[in-house]
Amino acid sequence: MRVAVVGTGYVGLVVGTGLAEIGHFVTCADSDEQRIEQLLQGKLPIYEPGLEELLLRNAEEGRLSFTAHLAEAVENSSVIFICVGTPSGEEGEADVSAVMDVARAIGACMTGYRVIVIKSTCPVGTSDRVEELMKQLTSHPFDVVCNPEFLREGAAVDDFLRPDRVIIGCEDVRVEELMKELYRPVLRTGNPFLTMSRRSAELAKYACNALLAARIALLNEIACLCEEYGGDISAIREAAATDRRIGPQYLHPSLGFGGSCLPKDVAACAKLARDAGLASGILESILEANQRQQERFLQRILGYYGEKIGEKTLALWGVTFKARTDDVRGAPALRIIDALLERGATVRVYDPAAGDKIRSMYGARVLVASKCYEVLEGADGLIIPTEWREFQSPDYERMGQLMRERVIFDGRNLYSPRNIATYGFKYFSIGRAPI
Repeated sequence: MRVAVVGTGYVGLVVGTGLAEIGHFVTCADSDEQRIEQLLQGKLPIYEPGLEELLLRNAEEGRLSFTAHLAEAVENSSVIFICVGTPSGEEGEADVSAVMDVARAIGACMTGYRVIVIKSTCPVGTSDRVEELMKQLTSHPFDVVCNPEFLREGAAVDDFLRPDRVIIGCEDVRVEELMKELYRPVLRTGNPFLTMSRRSAELAKYACNALLAARIALLNEIACLCEEYGGDISAIREAAATDRRIGPQYLHPSLGFGGSCLPKDVAACAKLARDAGLASGILESILEANQRQQERFLQRILGYYGEKIGEKTLALWGVTFKARTDDVRGAPALRIIDALLERGATVRVYDPAAGDKIRSMYGARVLVASKCYEVLEGADGLIIPTEWREFQSPDYERMGQLMRERVIFDGRNLYSPRNIATYGFKYFSIGRAPI
């Protein structure tokens, strides 16, 4: 099939490249001419493992192209994916103005029947709004489909090519069959192809992220109980993970979730409940619990150094909200950096993928190192907000020799307290007594 993908962010690039990889002819369109020029030169604006190789290969083989002219992409495609951002508004609502702008532009330049696929995460009823808007702009027939994305940053390529499920929300069985054929190469191993109404599909994405966020937030609250009453969250996690009703997935204590999806989608889901006059106590509590967890971790750092923190040099290993991405949107590490700078501390950071982004955000206020041990020289403490693999088995002896004070604040529970204590470190983790 010939497919257009509008938007070349995380979702758009992965979807466009993935569709090309399974044999479709894809044109990715974006109004950002500079970004399109970079992509035409083979330069990716994001870091996502495995994406660059696939993008370059499919572009070379002629299945993947890029344009800044939406009309060109629409004219040459029968299926058009909308993959633009839907950021949070002041009250937590998803801002769908970019989605509506794209729909308006598509409607103005259609030359025949098209299937419009909304991949962006949107509130319930957005597909209906898009349909009504486009009916006012074109006399050509079209169908609107909701096809929510479930791409985990850091594993997005694999998630697209080997999905847990593909959800299609539409109102016509013929369109369902067309979408099934589009995704057929990734469904060959029996991955579920779920069809439902558009409104159910719109809610499905919010439901999945809300349930996932609740799981993370609840485990972190149990970790707080462990700290107060002398339990060990590692042992308790194992007990819960072996319960078949619960399982081990996403059952890890941390300093809280971040990123561009979970906080935004839970907030949007809570806003939907408020708008409907429904009590949304649990949804609101998920966000509040996550903020408390981040604040608790930050206060542990500030409390340890007290009024002398302005004289201290603190190192961070990892800034992105999770490993295997360069995305710092909603990253808990940023809250820590801002608080330390506000109190006069010297801050050094190392992140395997996001160094350039941190430089552009903080300039000379934060030293960004090119190697992980470089930031430790003369440091009074190490803070670990992100679970990059290269941090998980470090040279403890070398760390101790470089640091002025052997203190670690581990927001991901990467180390064994008993093991790290043998190297003379003061060790603070999540849900375990300090060592």
